[in-house]
Amino acid sequence: MRALPSPTTRGGAVFTHSDNDPDDTLAPAYGSRFLSEPVPKYRLPEGDMPARLAYQLIHDELALDGNPALNLATFVTTWMEPEAEQLITESLNVNSIDQDEYPQTTEIQNRCVSILADLFHADDAEHAMGTATVGSSEAIHLAGLAMKWRWRSRQEAAGKPTDRPNLVMSETVQVCWEKFVRYFDVEPRFVPITPERTVIDPEQAAALVDENTIGVVGILGSTYTGEFEPIQALSDVLDDVQERTGLDVPLHVDGASGAFVAPFTQPDLAWDFRLPRVKSINASGHKYGLVYPGVGWALWRDKSQLPEDLIFHTNYLGGDQPTFDLNFSRGASQIVAQYYNFLRMGRKGYTEVMAGLMGAADYLRGLVEESPYLDLMSKPDALPLVCAKVADGVGFTAYDISAKMKERGWIVP
Repeated sequence: MRALPSPTTRGGAVFTHSDNDPDDTLAPAYGSRFLSEPVPKYRLPEGDMPARLAYQLIHDELALDGNPALNLATFVTTWMEPEAEQLITESLNVNSIDQDEYPQTTEIQNRCVSILADLFHADDAEHAMGTATVGSSEAIHLAGLAMKWRWRSRQEAAGKPTDRPNLVMSETVQVCWEKFVRYFDVEPRFVPITPERTVIDPEQAAALVDENTIGVVGILGSTYTGEFEPIQALSDVLDDVQERTGLDVPLHVDGASGAFVAPFTQPDLAWDFRLPRVKSINASGHKYGLVYPGVGWALWRDKSQLPEDLIFHTNYLGGDQPTFDLNFSRGASQIVAQYYNFLRMGRKGYTEVMAGLMGAADYLRGLVEESPYLDLMSKPDALPLVCAKVADGVGFTAYDISAKMKERGWIVP
C-alpha cells in the first residue's frame, strides 16, 4: 500500500497509512496524537506514550484471549478473593530469595512447608524439609535430582558405575517428567497403559526396577483422566523388591493435582508420608491449592532425603542463605497468597471447596453417562474432573465439539 504524505484526520481521530507490514505494527484507531504512527510490535518504539494509553493497547490485545473463567481445559486457579489479590499486589515487589531483607516472607514460606508436611503426615512437620517453587515442574526436577544424587552416592559407596541411572513411571506422566529425564540424563522406563488400565501397574513397575533405578513415580491425579495411581500398591511391591533383592528404591508421589485434593476428599487414603517408602512429594499450589499461577511445593520426608551437595549457601545480601532451587530470584506474592488460603479456609474450608468441586464433577459425570454421544473415561474416586471421549460412529469428533463450545466462549480440549 502506498503511504500518503500525511495522516488523514476525520472527526478528531487520526488515521495513518504506511508501507509497514500490518503484521509488524499496532495501529489502533484511537483518537490520540500519540498514535499518529503505527506502534512497532517487535522493536522498541522510538518515542514514549502516556501510561493510560500503553495500558489500553495491551488491555485490548489481551481481550482477544479466551476468558479464564470459561476455561474448562485448565487445572490452574482462575479466581481469588479480593483480599488475596490485595496481598498479592502488596508483595509484588518482594523477592523471596532475599531472606535477610525479607525475613517474615521467609518465615511465611517455612510455615507453608510445615502446614503441607503436617497435611501429608510427615513425622516432624515443624522441621520439615521443603521449598516453594514456581510450580510442580520445578518441584519435580528438584525431587528427581535428589533421587539421582542419593542413588549416585549409594553406587559410589558400593564401587559401582553411575553412568546409567533410570526412572520408572507410567506413560501417563506429565511432560515435565520427560523433561527431567532428558535434561538430567536419566533413562526413562515407562510402564505401558491400556484402554482397560489407564494407570500404572505396580507389578510391571517392579519388573523394571534394577540397581540403576533412582526411583519410582506414582501419580496422584493423572493429567488425562484424573485417576489416582495405586500408591499403596506401589509401596508394597517396592517393599517386596527390597526384601527379595536388597534394592531400596524410593517412591516419589507426583501430587501436582491430587495432593491438595485427597487429604480433604479421602483423608484415610494412604498415599503420603504415612507410607515409609514415600520419600518426596510435589504439589501445585496454583491448582487445587487455589492460588493464582505460579507456585508449587517440594517436600521430603526428612533431611536424609535431600543431599547436602544440592543445597547452595550464598551470602550476597548478608547472612548465610541456604537455597535449593532451579531459579534464584522469585516473587513472593504467590507464596503469600498460599498462606492466605491456609489461614482463610483452614481444613474446614478446603474440605467444603473440594466437596463442592466433587459435587459439580458428579453432576457433569451423570450427564455424560446419559449421553449416547459420549463415553465416560474418568472415575469418581479421583480428581474432581470429567474426562470423556466421543462414542464410535456418531459422525463427529471431539474437535467438532470443541469448536462449537468455543463459539459460545468456552475453552475445552
